[in-house]
Amino acid sequence: MKRILILLLAAHSMSAAFRASVVKVDITPSTPKWLLGYGPRQSTAIHDRIYHRIVAMDDGAARYLIVSSEVCLFAPSVYDDAARRIQKETGVDPVRFLWTMTHTHSAPEVGPPGIYSVLLKGRSDHPVDTEYTGQFIASLVKGAADALAQLAPARVATGTGHANANINRRARDTDGRISLGLNPDGPVDRQIGLIRLETATGSPIALLANYAMHGTVLSGRFTEISGDAQGAVATYVESKIGAPMLYINGAAGNIAPIYSVYDTPRAGHLSQFNVLLGDRILAANSAIAPAASEVRLWAGENWIESPRKKGLGWPEDLMQWSRETPGGTPLVRMPARFLRINDTVLWSLPVEMFCEISMEVRNRSPFPNTFFAGYTNGWIGYLPTKAGFAEGGYEPTTSVFTEQAQQDVTEAVVSYIQSIPR
Repeated sequence: MKRILILLLAAHSMSAAFRASVVKVDITPSTPKWLLGYGPRQSTAIHDRIYHRIVAMDDGAARYLIVSSEVCLFAPSVYDDAARRIQKETGVDPVRFLWTMTHTHSAPEVGPPGIYSVLLKGRSDHPVDTEYTGQFIASLVKGAADALAQLAPARVATGTGHANANINRRARDTDGRISLGLNPDGPVDRQIGLIRLETATGSPIALLANYAMHGTVLSGRFTEISGDAQGAVATYVESKIGAPMLYINGAAGNIAPIYSVYDTPRAGHLSQFNVLLGDRILAANSAIAPAASEVRLWAGENWIESPRKKGLGWPEDLMQWSRETPGGTPLVRMPARFLRINDTVLWSLPVEMFCEISMEVRNRSPFPNTFFAGYTNGWIGYLPTKAGFAEGGYEPTTSVFTEQAQQDVTEAVVSYIQSIPR
């Protein structure tokens, strides 16, 4: 009887051991594609290749996926399609599948335009590239299955760093008018959030780096496919650590790279982001606490509702993301997702959020590390602060929300994070 008990305890211990893996999948098209992020334009060449980077994790009770893809935006319907297929193929529930976009403005369009066609009319009047979209999703599903098949014993470490590679982009004139530019006096979030996965012997598996910054070093006049600064930094860090780096963008709605909208990589000092951000990521990675082999994961979801801007249309394929109150007020519905990794919480929304909101959530969180992933599981536009709506400018003008959104999101998210089991 004693021997049986010992064997059962050993089996439980082995089944509960944390495992992780990573897969990197090339998604660079072989033919010219419509590029997303500025006005309509087609690619003319390839400056650097773009990728899905897929992390799989298993804590013995459930499996999880975190994906970073080097594209600008895609509609929530693209996420929903991929999530259904991944669940069918792998059994991973959508709540445990987090898919974020680096937000490079020099990558192909993916899927139907969704809210993009409502907010930025004229940019997506051409037909949807169903061939590339199909390849894009199929490669993700296969990559996820491959990553899950390669799970191996692992450890995890989390921590933070700092980089001055970004700047507030809401330039203010003497009359108070706000326009896109550079504002060194404006709010900005320069924290780097890190999640490091390594083997049981300490070799790197993958590094997840969370940093808020638009993918707009390159302008709309640059027509070569590129991962922009995010892609350059990921490639640079990978060359130093010998493992993939997932760039997890943050609340970059009002944050630009310090060199922004240049016509060529050289003019935009693209390689200098390897120093400005890449070296800071490497330094932070070297300084964080040792990795833990005992890892507890937890995932949750909270649908948040907030009033929709009056007179705004809504695409048919996103009806579940909107509803009307009995009094006739249209609401936007958005899923906030949460992933707890030991004492770190990574939460996400499918928006371009102003950094003040995520920073307030972080400051009110009971967890030592709280990271925000923007541009995640789809995109439904900018989510400015109440002050941002009062000031005006590009982002509030092209938002589906009202000034109520900041309060609705902040209170809902803070309340939810405070309820996450520890």
